[in-house]
Amino acid sequence: MTRDQQAKQLDKDWAENPRWKNVRRDYSAEDVVRLRGSVQPEYTLAKRGAEKLWQLVNGSATKGYVNCIGAITAGQAMQQAKAGIEAVYLSGWQVAADGNTSETMYPDQSLYAYDSVPTMVRRINNTFKRADEIQWSRGINPEDENGIDYFLPIVADAEAGFGGVLNAFELMKNMITAGAAGVHYEDQLAAVKKCGHMGGKVLVPTQEAIQKLTSARLAADVMGVPTFVLARTDAEAATLLTSDVDNNDKPFCTGKRSKEGFYIVKNGLEQAISRGVAYAPYADLVWCETGVPDIGFAREFAQAVQASSPGQLLAYNCSPSFNWRKNLNDKQIASFQQDLSDLGYKYQFITLAGIHSMWYNMFDLSHKYAQGEGMKHYVDMVQQPEFNAADKGYTFVAHQQEVGAGYFDDVTTVIQGGQSSVTALTGSTEEDQF
Repeated sequence: MTRDQQAKQLDKDWAENPRWKNVRRDYSAEDVVRLRGSVQPEYTLAKRGAEKLWQLVNGSATKGYVNCIGAITAGQAMQQAKAGIEAVYLSGWQVAADGNTSETMYPDQSLYAYDSVPTMVRRINNTFKRADEIQWSRGINPEDENGIDYFLPIVADAEAGFGGVLNAFELMKNMITAGAAGVHYEDQLAAVKKCGHMGGKVLVPTQEAIQKLTSARLAADVMGVPTFVLARTDAEAATLLTSDVDNNDKPFCTGKRSKEGFYIVKNGLEQAISRGVAYAPYADLVWCETGVPDIGFAREFAQAVQASSPGQLLAYNCSPSFNWRKNLNDKQIASFQQDLSDLGYKYQFITLAGIHSMWYNMFDLSHKYAQGEGMKHYVDMVQQPEFNAADKGYTFVAHQQEVGAGYFDDVTTVIQGGQSSVTALTGSTEEDQF
């Protein structure tokens, strides 16, 4: 296919495919083709995940919206798939704290190595692949009644892009290569980026943030993958801005400067809406980071964005940084996600669920084990509940099989012509006791 033919095919897809109905691109199909190279590799997991995520947020999700929880390890993501979660959220906060390639612990301030989140995406997908191989080798198909589609779509955190538009472009390519289905970018200054629930956040001009979203979309187009681009704004809480050059930002500038020279702006709902409206044409999902779980705020933000971009889908962080019972009663907490879904928030996630669950449960077990009756607490708190969860589909009590011992026994047997004396499960305590 010639370059002209490729460009015409791409133009046709952008014009006719419902996937691109409300997506704005400030570049041409010819630009994309020129930047692709002569050979276009296939990115199967990223493409499959993006297509599945599109179906989920457009009505196929079991609850009518995607509700997922942050995973900090690949094993956590696998257990989520077994339990019925339909997508994975991969938080930069969690990676910074306990899963980065710098091999240390950081706060959520973009201090960890640039490749850390793509590396974790790859690890999760590799574990999904192994779990699928194990299941398939047992004669079970993902679509069977007792089968599991392990390849959940992964939405990954790109922070503020770790630099400028070229950094955002390359990071998106790395995410896609690793198999991410969606990636989110926030409108903070990368050099001083903070967790959305920290102070001291500095916004970049609206158009600069849009350019990063454009970088991400261009990278996905160049790679031929319909990756989700999520736009996050921190404008509800951020009171600092790098420059007052953007007309979209001028109404919020106070005329004052910080000691570092940043422009002091009026934070809040109106500033957040101005950015959400501006980002919507460039994003598949728009997310406003908030300080409390406030359905009224969520409603006003959604209505304003959707008035400008009808049908725009939204995302919401059901964050552990909120003190939920301090802000809502149990009835409100129970209905909160459905209420959000009714407003168009079709991708909802608990960013730090994985790390809070892991750290708390390890502390609780360790404290009782150290202070109490030793093994009794392990049996009572871990092993017996694992046995009890078998009827829900939990299988890690047989941990050797869970990680593939039986699969590799099969490999060994095939290599050795159908017979082997060195398979791992035969004669194991797992075979005898479980």
